[in-house]
Amino acid sequence: MDFDLNEEQRMWRDAVHEFVSREVKPKAREVDERGEFNWDATNKMGALGLLGLNVPEKYGGAGVDAISAAIAIEELGWGCGSTALSIAAHNALGCAPIAKHGSEELQKKYLPNAATGKGKLAALALTEPGAGSDLKGGVITHAEFVDNNWVINGAKMWCTNASIADYIITLVRTDDQAGSNALSMFVVPTDSEGLHIGPLEKKMGLKGSPTHAVTYENVRVDAENLVGNLGRGLYYAFETLDGGRIGIGALAVGLAQAAFEAAVKYAQERETFGQPIANYQAIQWMLADAATEIQTARLMVYFAASQKELGRPFSKEAAMAKLFATEMAERVCRNAIQIHGGYGYSQEYPVERIYRDARLMTIGEGTSEVQRMVIARHILQVAG
Repeated sequence: MDFDLNEEQRMWRDAVHEFVSREVKPKAREVDERGEFNWDATNKMGALGLLGLNVPEKYGGAGVDAISAAIAIEELGWGCGSTALSIAAHNALGCAPIAKHGSEELQKKYLPNAATGKGKLAALALTEPGAGSDLKGGVITHAEFVDNNWVINGAKMWCTNASIADYIITLVRTDDQAGSNALSMFVVPTDSEGLHIGPLEKKMGLKGSPTHAVTYENVRVDAENLVGNLGRGLYYAFETLDGGRIGIGALAVGLAQAAFEAAVKYAQERETFGQPIANYQAIQWMLADAATEIQTARLMVYFAASQKELGRPFSKEAAMAKLFATEMAERVCRNAIQIHGGYGYSQEYPVERIYRDARLMTIGEGTSEVQRMVIARHILQVAG
């Protein structure tokens, strides 16, 4: 079902799918086993527009609509969860804040290389060792204004792309007394003196998407590296996360689609008691549930993206889409392993890797519990 996609969106989907089929999906197992980012494919993404989904064309980006951006991340997720996560983070977290709120000078300085793929990606650092979802009160990384520079000290955790990024947008505290206006965002080049990127985190899945702790020891950045207005960092962070949740929802749909296709194929090939296991009702019901839930999640993601594209409030819709899509992906991937039986638990078949990759989706960009809080808050606000 095309969700009333226009001709341009369908052509985009087909082009991205063909690229992922050729450059990304065949290397997914190797990326996972070696724990190395797929630079071969990424270096070819700039020309297609996959590295500049949120970047205006004047800076070398694709500047696609929000639904097309979701389609791209879904297709990448279908091919390789690790690659998809890094590209999703690059676009939605590393490029979008500058594209939307950065000064013209900041956009000219950083977006062209990010969008065209000049060897490095972009990253965003929000989470801290003592603060996950509590950004307003938990961020203690701070910046002081000294001699027309901002000097940053502190530490961040779970920074996707840190080691392969040209810059890290960093959320810091610039005023201890300003309440909701106490935080700001700065673009911090990764070659800055005093910036230390820790070793690779050892993760359950998504091993080809590098994740690191980052520390800041008297890191000096130019005043011009402020993203948007001073004191608006918390607002920008929440807005960025809303957009990122659409991307994670789309990625989860792609992972589920890949697991579903593998399960259908195996069910038709595997025989027990003289017939394919696809003939058994128990298997058919799992496949039917998977197809139904994938379609539902995809439509929810596209709807949230359409609200964003129309300039309407979409925080609740993004949270709903992420919540349903990510929990759906875990169910679908679990059942895909079940359909494979013992082989599903083996690295010989892709469903084992896809399941491990899908597990993060209910955690990153706000846990399922946080999404339920966001949804409930919107519901209760409307109810008065």
